[in-house]
Amino acid sequence: MSWTPLSHRLACLPLILAGPILRRTEPDAVTVWVALKKPCQVGLGVYATHAGNKVIANPILEGSRQTVPLGKYLHVVAVTAKPVTRHQLEAGQIYAYSLTFSHYDGGWLKALNSESLPSNVTVSYFEHGLPTFALPPEDLNHLRIVHGSCRKPHGGGQDALPILDDLIALEAGLPNSRPHQLFFTGDQIYGDDVADPLLWAVTDAGDTLLGWEENLLTSDGDKKPSDLKPGTRSDIARDDGGFTAMLINHPEKAKSHLFSLGEYYAMYLFAWSQVLWPDRFPPGKKIRQHSKDAKLWDREVDALQNFASDLWKVRRLLANVSTYTVFDDHDITDDWCLNREWCNRVLSKPLGRRVVQNGMLAYAVFQGWGNTPDQFESGQPGEKLLQAAVDWSNSAGTDKSAFEAISKYVGIPPLDPETGLPKFKLDGDVLILDRDYPDVPTALRWHYTVRSFNHEVLVMDTRTWRGYPLGEDALMHPPMLLCPTGFDQQICQALTASPPSFPPKTGGRTIEVTLVVLPTNLVSLSIIDLVQRLHLSQGKVFGSDVGDSWNFHEEAFTQLLAELFKQRDRITILSGDIHYSCAVRLNYWFRRHFGDAPVNPDTQELPRVLAQLTASAFKNAEWKTYVAHTKLKSIFPEPVQEWAGWNEPPQLIEIQVTPQMVRMIDVELPEQKPTIRSFKRMSGTEEIAWEIVIKDRNSFPDWRYRIDWIKREPAQELLGDLKSIATSTQSLLGSSERKSWQNSVSLIWRNQWLQEGEEIVGRNNFGLITFQWSPNQDNKAVIQEVYWRSPWEPTRIVFSRYVVPLGFVAPPPPPKTFAP
Repeated sequence: MSWTPLSHRLACLPLILAGPILRRTEPDAVTVWVALKKPCQVGLGVYATHAGNKVIANPILEGSRQTVPLGKYLHVVAVTAKPVTRHQLEAGQIYAYSLTFSHYDGGWLKALNSESLPSNVTVSYFEHGLPTFALPPEDLNHLRIVHGSCRKPHGGGQDALPILDDLIALEAGLPNSRPHQLFFTGDQIYGDDVADPLLWAVTDAGDTLLGWEENLLTSDGDKKPSDLKPGTRSDIARDDGGFTAMLINHPEKAKSHLFSLGEYYAMYLFAWSQVLWPDRFPPGKKIRQHSKDAKLWDREVDALQNFASDLWKVRRLLANVSTYTVFDDHDITDDWCLNREWCNRVLSKPLGRRVVQNGMLAYAVFQGWGNTPDQFESGQPGEKLLQAAVDWSNSAGTDKSAFEAISKYVGIPPLDPETGLPKFKLDGDVLILDRDYPDVPTALRWHYTVRSFNHEVLVMDTRTWRGYPLGEDALMHPPMLLCPTGFDQQICQALTASPPSFPPKTGGRTIEVTLVVLPTNLVSLSIIDLVQRLHLSQGKVFGSDVGDSWNFHEEAFTQLLAELFKQRDRITILSGDIHYSCAVRLNYWFRRHFGDAPVNPDTQELPRVLAQLTASAFKNAEWKTYVAHTKLKSIFPEPVQEWAGWNEPPQLIEIQVTPQMVRMIDVELPEQKPTIRSFKRMSGTEEIAWEIVIKDRNSFPDWRYRIDWIKREPAQELLGDLKSIATSTQSLLGSSERKSWQNSVSLIWRNQWLQEGEEIVGRNNFGLITFQWSPNQDNKAVIQEVYWRSPWEPTRIVFSRYVVPLGFVAPPPPPKTFAP
């Protein structure tokens, strides 16, 4: 069978191209997202059930909304159902929902299926055929939150996300046991690193769905997406777009970079649904002249077909658990807004601005809408953005006013007419992107908060609210991941809006657990810090995401801890990005927070505690993460770190001890605030030893913290009547015709003992978060179970547990004080 373009298959495809995806879910509002090939008024009804099985006829919530015509054959809507009466949804119950479609001759099942699909599509775990869900419980001991990031279709290893479908299937009838919320913490798609065959397919699909081809301005004039063939886009991305994914000797990272709006739209449809996928791709020998290139094409096709084979599971799980998302860089392009140099490179070029705008518009429609449906109601910025997107498409990409409106609503800064560079403005003592337009009072906001009965989740936008250092010599310096305004809006105001109540108010709600989604890590592996600092000194900031971790900017790191702990005593961070999973505990003690007024040196230190739970990648394992996963990493465990901080520079003394003498030297400190120091015990050699101490009690630290890496427990096999992902494991293990020595090495490498490392899960995975929550303040913990496939038995699913105690720890002895 040869390659069949989407235009030849479209008539045979079902009405629903992707979805339904269950999005924001609250007691008085449920939002479901769906993409159709025809315009419809979509109705949503939410029903009570008896343990998930029997659906009660009368809906509790109802709503309807007209689809938005993004293209001739692409009609998208996120429809929200509201209470029919005063009755709202409750915890501890399983609810079902159904969709109706106006002007469509067929029901729910027909809208999902067609004769062209190989088998009946189901988005349900029950015989009634409807998707179901349960609200988060009132008892935190039953709360189940899933999170993960980084899902690249041709990335290394097998997709871990379909495992979640198996977990839901096991507990679908138990409202307190099935997952309640799913957080995608970044890189849901890869706009830059795309397999050649996939670009072939999404270019064809994007143009077909839109019904027109976009003009892309290059140095060779206007080009259609189909003119810019797969595997040939790296130089165009670098030279005409200013993009950095291919820098540092990696041209393959952008050889099939997405450019057009249709390509970004189609990538989401391909990531979440099997409907648009072709039966097969053309063979490499018909596409590539050289055998090496043809073999690469065929290898990428194999990886893509492996990915696509389990999309029916992904589609079903997304319909049955409340799903929330936030972008990281790859949702748009690698290094997006990494530093001021990147902003100047990309946002000053027509192609760069167009691609970023296309990516952000696609994110708004396919991800942002369901996160904050209130922003897309009538008269709100999201609704105006949707109308501008419709106008842009109706004009076949020629309506300049629509294009400019899209730019304003997604928050792309205008160009300075004198320099031709994007505009910045001051925010405190840093620069931020200037998104102030006189005719658009408010651009879309990408951060948001989800509140339930006893817990809240703050989802941070750390891409578009960065604070860049001043000065022409600081173009590539690491930024604050949140500028002062970003801190105020995303953390201070969000936490103030839902103050905890201790003890809980009678009959009222209380926030007992606060989770914060940070797409990039607060704390990362020491080897990553070392490599990034080396690259920063060499000016190679685009090679290893230098500046994307919080600890690269001490003031921002310190302010983040201070703002969180001013209003909460326990914090759980969810992060991804780095293609491995782990757990870290940060114990924090303070007499005075960063930025607070001075206090008496005898003021008692108060304790706080933070857990960082990282889960990555769904599908993008690498050889480096495979190694870190094993016992080899255990040879070099992560060290305990102890830090102290001051609002004003303290007086410190370095004591040097030699066999002949003891010397005391005043430590010179920069005048900048805050002052952060790592304190270690006396160290050195037989010839000389040294230690840093504080001069007197007036120099006691204002705050201190200790970082510990939590050991992972031995892997346990997931029990239950599971049929593992229906993919041949032979492709994962390699050919059976390999040489005997290769088989021997592979057998040793896959040995379970070797694969049981102590700190890291480096294979494709996701995390399931639970809580051990007792009235006893010392008996609280957060637990992350990381699910992955065992290399010693690839058909088995296993999980590793990290248990992070959340009890308060007494302050350690203060740093030594100099006593003459």
